[in-house]
Amino acid sequence: MSRIIDLTLTLKSGMRGVAFEPARALEKDGWNATTLSLYSHCGTHIDAPIHFGVGRQTINQLDVSQFISPAWVVDVRPIEPHALIRVEHMSSIADKIEPGDSILICTGWSEYCDQDRYRNELPRISADLARWCVGKQVRMLGVEPPSVADVNHIEELTTVHKILFEGNVIIVEGLANLQSLTKSKVTLIALPLKIDGGDGAPARAIAIEDID
Repeated sequence: MSRIIDLTLTLKSGMRGVAFEPARALEKDGWNATTLSLYSHCGTHIDAPIHFGVGRQTINQLDVSQFISPAWVVDVRPIEPHALIRVEHMSSIADKIEPGDSILICTGWSEYCDQDRYRNELPRISADLARWCVGKQVRMLGVEPPSVADVNHIEELTTVHKILFEGNVIIVEGLANLQSLTKSKVTLIALPLKIDGGDGAPARAIAIEDID
């Protein structure tokens, strides 16, 4: 038996980088349809290495097998705005994680997704933690804020992304509902839209928990 938890933010018109427009109406055209305008890093999304110029690998060129793996859940709540998430926060999994495993960091930050603080006060990954993830051969690093690093500090933003990309760590940002996970280890599936030449793409992310 298993339990499936949706880890994806719902895309809504008016969110940062999201706009919907009616394209067809049932009464007039015989069916309903909508034109979607989506920033490549809106909502729950996955970055591609080309996003920060680490090689030229685009989102559609990433091997789909990289988007499924066992994942350790690390709860760092409560956490202050602007806080750095450090290597010591990983103490609960440091001796358990194996190459190819992923990490989901629960901060509770998704509850602020409709507020300015979501983007401007986010807790973020330290450069040392990014290097630790590379050393542990982490497959995916998943976070609740819209970025793993401070979006208002280009040097930090670039450094952390490049460390992870150069170490072949898939970056999953904008996750939600991590507080709903009850197991310390789950199966993570995070599938980005297959966009030709994409520097990133919105994704549907889920966790699968084994039920005892």
